Order: sequence, then structure tokens, then C-alpha cells
Amino acid sequence: MSATPHSIEIAQLAAVAADSKQAENLVALDVSGPLPLTDVFLLASGRNERNVTAIAEEILDRLAESGTKVIRREGLAEGRWVLLDFGDLVVHVFHEEDRTYYSLERLWKDCPVVPLTGVQNHSEDVVT
Repeated sequence: MSATPHSIEIAQLAAVAADSKQAENLVALDVSGPLPLTDVFLLASGRNERNVTAIAEEILDRLAESGTKVIRREGLAEGRWVLLDFGDLVVHVFHEEDRTYYSLERLWKDCPVVPLTGVQNHSEDVVT
């Protein structure tokens, strides 16, 4: 199984939104094979709590403008690891230290990378 065009489209929109707030190391992973409830994980890092919160809020705003509603959000007040669940897309915005500690790229290293266009701070290499 692979991610739907719709999930890839909203992941791309979220990545552009994150990039506009200086998110770093953007990675999109097609997790549709091992996870039946979602298609794509978008991972992004912020330099500090304020930056993490700004990135997450921008993603929420841009996806809401496109008609995509968030189902669940966690961690916005703390600004360390924000999880935004849009159904087909789950966005993880991390403080740099927390991203290194939890290392989701390693956990999902067997999942294909979804190419991102129009973003400057993306990575197509998953850490192994």
C-alpha cells in the first residue's frame, strides 16, 4: 500500500507552511504500509520552543485554509514535541533535542521517503 495523492498533497502543503517558519530537516515518510490509520508522517525541527510553536501554528492555519481540519493536537503549549493529527497526515514538530532523543527517522527507517518540493530545509535521507 502507498500514501494517497490527497495525503501527499496535504503533507506538501504542511511542509511549505513549516518551511515558511524556518523549520529545519523536513522529512516526509510514507507510513501507510505498517500503519493502517494514517498515510504520511511529516517530521520537522524547530530551534527553540517558540519556533516549534510558530511552525505548528502555521501548519494548522494553512491546512485549515485549505479545508483540512485537525483531528487531534498535543504539545502545543509546551513547544517541545507538537503532534498534529489530520487523519491521513500526522505532523511531528520537534525541538531539536527531542527529535534527536526520540529519533523517529530510525524507528520508521524502512518506510519510503515522500519527496518534498518547494522547501529549502528538507532531507531525503533517513537516518539509520
